[in-house]
Amino acid sequence: MNDFIKITAEFIQATDDFIWGLPMLVLLLGIGIFLTVKLHLLQVFHLPDAIKLLFTPHKDHHSKKGDVTSFAALCTALAATIGTGNIVGVATAVGIGGPGALFWMFVAAFFGMATKYAECLLAVRFREQDKRGHFVGGPMFYIKNGIGGNYPKIARTLAVFFAVSGIVAGCLGIGTYTQINSVVEAANQLNLDRLLVTVIITILTVIITYGGLKSISYTAKKVVPLMGIVYIVACLLIILMNIGKVPEAISLIINSAFTPTPAVGGFTGATIMMAMQKGVARGIFSNEAGLGSAPIAAASAKTNSPAEQGLISMTGTFIDTIIICMLTGLTLVITGAWTLDQTGVAMTTLAFKGVLGEQIGLYVVNICLILFAFTTIIGWNFYSERCVIFLFGVKGIKPFRIIYCLLVASYILIVLFVDMNNIAEKTAINTIWTVADIANGLMAFPNLIALFMLRKVIIEETRKLFSGKGKKGNSYQEVLKQLN
Repeated sequence: MNDFIKITAEFIQATDDFIWGLPMLVLLLGIGIFLTVKLHLLQVFHLPDAIKLLFTPHKDHHSKKGDVTSFAALCTALAATIGTGNIVGVATAVGIGGPGALFWMFVAAFFGMATKYAECLLAVRFREQDKRGHFVGGPMFYIKNGIGGNYPKIARTLAVFFAVSGIVAGCLGIGTYTQINSVVEAANQLNLDRLLVTVIITILTVIITYGGLKSISYTAKKVVPLMGIVYIVACLLIILMNIGKVPEAISLIINSAFTPTPAVGGFTGATIMMAMQKGVARGIFSNEAGLGSAPIAAASAKTNSPAEQGLISMTGTFIDTIIICMLTGLTLVITGAWTLDQTGVAMTTLAFKGVLGEQIGLYVVNICLILFAFTTIIGWNFYSERCVIFLFGVKGIKPFRIIYCLLVASYILIVLFVDMNNIAEKTAINTIWTVADIANGLMAFPNLIALFMLRKVIIEETRKLFSGKGKKGNSYQEVLKQLN
């Protein structure tokens, strides 16, 4: 049995290496760089404006099309993105690719902000209403409605491929098993019963997902800001208490991005390609820029301006990766936790415990992890459900929700299987995360192709916003007043 598991794990890893090889890295970074240039460094010069839009209430809120507020749509997206990738994913990236992985994670996130802006803009521009009157959108819809007129066969193939990949990612990758795996790890750290924790998470998932988008967005609005602030404050405390080590840590991160990292302590060493691959892959796993998931939530926002929602959604990548992931990574480097023979949440927990104390560090990391994982589970239920609607219509919603909740509950069977067959837990964890990476990559290909093919629409909608919708001479501040 162990030989079979080993061969399977090696095959899955080879598949992951192929999908996340040089072509994918070039495509992801290339599209991000292309959009950054075409949009004139929008993520730099208009990030303050995007943040202002995020926190400014709209006076004509009720006259806008959509199901939930722009802030709620962003929180729904952040519920899915701020998850285990911010704690476990970063630790896994650094544990395999070394500190240099953080540099490439940052680079991917910087250019990914332009990508996130573009894909969420398109989601609103080409969204539809389903039979229930709810707004639905995302890559499958902007591929169909944006490309389908000129290239119907290509559009249909790409849209269906994305929708199928989105369901696989939600059910077997980023949405279920990776999250429950992290919850179980956190439960072990807190000496909680794994079966009990899995049952509780399953029950909560059933209650919230059966409430639909409004239930999910309401939960996200309450939980996401709170858990994000708590985790950020804890990371900042650790960094401030080790402020003298920060310059050395930053130097190590930059140098390791361009030179091989030698073995040290429990770290086995890493090549430049390993650092780049793991940094970009885990960064995309966390912030999902280019993946095409966040546009599914953005399509539900109450807005009449695609570009406005694009700006608001762009802040998600900034918050998720450039703030939270970078804080996690810097914490791992300055405390030296990355050199220890630990992986995933255990590595991050050691870093926190070493500075904040045994109990505080233990509870901060693992409670945040459980909340992060739970919101990701409900967020990805929503994403995959929208893919089901695209393929099968609203009649597919009920069967899908049953299957999704059963998959969440079934993770405990995997734990028992690993225990009964004496399979190395580290091998099982890495394989689960690798499957999630593969599913992410399969989603990214059709979405990135669509972004390039619809580049003229992105630029046109952006010009509409920044020109005050045709009123020549308006400053962007005046445009903001018009929008509010």
